[in-house]
Amino acid sequence: MLTLLLALAGFAFLDSLDVLVAGVMTAVVVDSRLARRSPVPGGLSFLAGVFAITTTFGVGTVLGFHALSGLIDIELTPSLRYWGELGIGLALIAVAALPVTARAQPPEWTVRMRRRPWLLGLAGMAIGLAQAPTAVPYVAGLAMISAQDPPGWPLIVIAYCALALLPPLLILLIGTRRTPRARLIYRGVVRAMTRYGPMSVRILFVLLGAALLVDALRHAHQLW
Repeated sequence: MLTLLLALAGFAFLDSLDVLVAGVMTAVVVDSRLARRSPVPGGLSFLAGVFAITTTFGVGTVLGFHALSGLIDIELTPSLRYWGELGIGLALIAVAALPVTARAQPPEWTVRMRRRPWLLGLAGMAIGLAQAPTAVPYVAGLAMISAQDPPGWPLIVIAYCALALLPPLLILLIGTRRTPRARLIYRGVVRAMTRYGPMSVRILFVLLGAALLVDALRHAHQLW
């Protein structure tokens, strides 16, 4: 159980380095400052949209895994486990090799939406719907939850999604402060997310993928 929670915490950290979500949140904060109003309603609406879709997808996916395993009566043997590690490890390394460009500016559609909280909520749902099925760490974490079926697993899925949204929430909270120190921290967080986020994800994908490959190869005699 502890190993599962530590692995999920690492996956959530990888998912939290989302430059697109951070870029939208930055746009909301900057626009609110220019308009002299609070960024909290729009920012929280956006994050609530992302959170609602990602948690719904996660719970539905785990339930789907359970239903599928019940229909075809799959037993998680050591061989299946290590083949799974091998596949996930290769997938993580392959994703790390894909070209990723950090987006310094938010998407153009956020200019029209960022002053309307309800539209930002819908935008968050759209982003969550697009990213949840393609987020390799999230899908891998859901597969691990389904395989081990820990007690209270829906709460674990909810906690995962909340942890993955901590950096944009931090941007929002710092953006509400007007002190010079808060502004300095805000610029530092945004700069670090846009400059080092994609490269950090690549490195962590390679390290995590390599660790899974090594563990699977150490138990190669159980793969067959």
